[in-house]
Amino acid sequence: MKKLFAIVVILGSMGIAQAQEFDFGLKAGANFSNLSDADNIDNRTGILAGAFVALKFNDNWAIQPELLYSQQGGDSDFGDVHVDYVNVPVILKYYLIGGLNLQVGPQFGFVVNDDFPAADDIESQIEANDFDMSAALGVGYDLPFGLRVDARYNLGLNDTFDGVDGKNKVISLALGYSFF
Repeated sequence: MKKLFAIVVILGSMGIAQAQEFDFGLKAGANFSNLSDADNIDNRTGILAGAFVALKFNDNWAIQPELLYSQQGGDSDFGDVHVDYVNVPVILKYYLIGGLNLQVGPQFGFVVNDDFPAADDIESQIEANDFDMSAALGVGYDLPFGLRVDARYNLGLNDTFDGVDGKNKVISLALGYSFF
């Protein structure tokens, strides 16, 4: 974990040195999440909010690390599965035409809350993994006046809970504002 964090910091530092444009902003939106391989669990609608830094290398390529609070999990008749994260996506953006861009990259998630309010007897038996690794794929558009909109799909690469099959699946819709 420490090695992975060090690699991300080093690559980010190299990117800052090479970047032609620097951008900082805030974003907020909605998550529609669920767990793969989990029966009888419906989507959970939650919030997504945080900050981003964008480093544009040329007219086509940019990298955008983000720091986001993200409500994820699922809802069911047997009890709601709520897992909230601080996510750190590192998104590579490719600009097609104008502000239209494709997005891809890893997302590193750190659990800040796991709650099973309707199933207290189950809560003592199930523990959320402290770390979640996801692959992110999306599309975005940089609008005039610093506004941005993006839609992403995040697919968890590891199980959300110890000893229980089920990975995070999240669709995110967000609106952002760039200060530069």
